[in-house]
Amino acid sequence: MTIDEFKKQFGIIGKAKEIRDLVDISMQVAKTDISILIYGESGVGKEIFARAIHGYSSRADKPLMSVNCGAIPEGILESELFGHKKGSFTGAVETRKGYFEIADGGTLFLDEIAEMPLMTQVKFLRAIENKEFMKLGSETVTKVDVRFITATNKDLQAEVDAKRFREDLYFRLKAVTLTIPPLRKRKGDIEEFVYYFINNYCAENKITVPKITESALDLLREYNWPGNVRELRNAVETATALNRNGLIDADSFKSLIKKEETEFTNRNLPVFLKKSSEEADRELLYRALFELKKDILELKDLINEKHQEVYSHHSTDSASEVVPLEVAEREAIKNALEYSKGNKRMAANLLNISERTLYRKIKEYEI
Repeated sequence: MTIDEFKKQFGIIGKAKEIRDLVDISMQVAKTDISILIYGESGVGKEIFARAIHGYSSRADKPLMSVNCGAIPEGILESELFGHKKGSFTGAVETRKGYFEIADGGTLFLDEIAEMPLMTQVKFLRAIENKEFMKLGSETVTKVDVRFITATNKDLQAEVDAKRFREDLYFRLKAVTLTIPPLRKRKGDIEEFVYYFINNYCAENKITVPKITESALDLLREYNWPGNVRELRNAVETATALNRNGLIDADSFKSLIKKEETEFTNRNLPVFLKKSSEEADRELLYRALFELKKDILELKDLINEKHQEVYSHHSTDSASEVVPLEVAEREAIKNALEYSKGNKRMAANLLNISERTLYRKIKEYEI
């Protein structure tokens, strides 16, 4: 199988040299059982490569189990991975297999591996090295034959240095390392992604494929895509869903990708789901979400303007009349709370700070 055939079969998009090199390495290691560590920012497509490696391996007819370590609460991650016996803890009303056992003979893909608790890392390392583990509450060892692929968007060496990740596990996982570049570093692939997402979306939803203008493609190429391929896909599918005249132009994307540097842009946009209701209801939902986003952005602009007015009002050429930072900060927080009608989550977003910081500031300034 050639590199291009591999890409086509497993849905890997991109003509960039970095992607072709990654595909070449993936094809070489897929037939082995060596552990693979995939690096890359959120949304670059780490799981796509994991699925491709499994699909090209001798284990392709066996299960590929994908586990997001960051999405499972720390207290139950060990049970999810290794399983448990009935009565082993409160709530264990039946014996249950873990992902290790379910993936027996196949591949276990662990995303966000840096989020795995240190105590679980100890048991995980032992399971990798010995290919055996004990369920919670069990006194017997369960043997498995599993191939491991892990992924992270963090620098694991830095996590090791900070004592948040075990060094021995790190060296065990990084036998082969693949680093997927962010979309902003391979903008030449954006056009191919766009047409791929449009065609797939229209085929899945049985709608006519719209045309996309060159000005729209230029706009997409100029954008920095902090959410990477996932953000691009969401933007393209949303623009396609809202398209009414069979033509997607630059205006179709301007409301989706403006305010690039704000927190709001980093969030994924709504995606059409196969099980949604009628087209009219879909459009109403999308437009309601867009209007909400627009209103929030306008509120943020108003707060910034208000803050500037307050600062300008109190500022003079005399250093003795300069407004102290805490005064301006207190005023900004009061304005945010006022505009958000007391909604602290919205206020925190408008101020571009965390809710925890907002609560601390409210207490500090006795607002």
